[in-house]
Amino acid sequence: MSLQNWILLIILSVLWGGTFFFIELALVDFTPFTIVFLRVSLAAIALFAYLIISGEKIPTGLGLWMTLAVMGLLNNVVPFSLITWGQTHITGGVASILNATTPLFGVVFAHFLTKDEKMVPNKLVGVLVGFAGILVMMQPTMDEGFSFESLGQIAVLGAALSYGIAIVWGKRLSETSPIVNAFGMLFFSSIVLLPTIFIVEEPLSLTPTLLGSVSVLGLAVLGTAIAYLMFFRILASAGAVNLTLVTFLIPVSALILGIGILGEKIHPMALYGMLVIFAGLAIIDGRILGVFKKRKAT
Repeated sequence: MSLQNWILLIILSVLWGGTFFFIELALVDFTPFTIVFLRVSLAAIALFAYLIISGEKIPTGLGLWMTLAVMGLLNNVVPFSLITWGQTHITGGVASILNATTPLFGVVFAHFLTKDEKMVPNKLVGVLVGFAGILVMMQPTMDEGFSFESLGQIAVLGAALSYGIAIVWGKRLSETSPIVNAFGMLFFSSIVLLPTIFIVEEPLSLTPTLLGSVSVLGLAVLGTAIAYLMFFRILASAGAVNLTLVTFLIPVSALILGIGILGEKIHPMALYGMLVIFAGLAIIDGRILGVFKKRKAT
């Protein structure tokens, strides 16, 4: 992978790692579903403007938009809501680590729902190691019994599970422009969330500060719209395999921002669990094992 792609990958990890940071700040002034609605609607507006400026044609087929509607639920509404609510009870750093389990769920669902991505030995071992890492980092809260902290962790794991299903569902969109797909997901997410926020929350009664408002704007523009544009650029130039490396970098960025700026405290078991989860992801990826095999062969 070229130096330029490495730089873009690091920037993307900071943008996505920064979403947990922005959510933490936004929660001081906003309620969870309102944050998610503002995130997806403002990002949808930004991407729509990009589509207009770039002159890209927006398809009108009903089948495509139905597929995008489901993708919006799986990839935006459900995970964004669960992560944001989860962060009302756990730190952004912990949420970012649990969110890194997305590829584990993706491998499992791909095995059962696709014909060409079946579970092979290294994937199975990687999944088992990754789930062991989840148990390690959740061990302190499990010892304490039921708590809102454990519910927050479970919520973020639910988000990762939803992302895992979205990975498989998203294969239906391989022939459509990635930017159109991103806009479509966010557009339908906005439609779903608009009535939801008035049913479960009172958004009009909120009086956000400048910091809270800027945090939501950063979450929408930097962590969602621009992040999507950068994601698809790296995907086109470096490929999907190299792009998966961002999974390892996002928690690092989130932890640096959370600990360094917000003063978050991370339990040592969370860091140990992160290392075990990373080991599982590395085994699934297979490239590290490939290096050892080459050395053995020589």
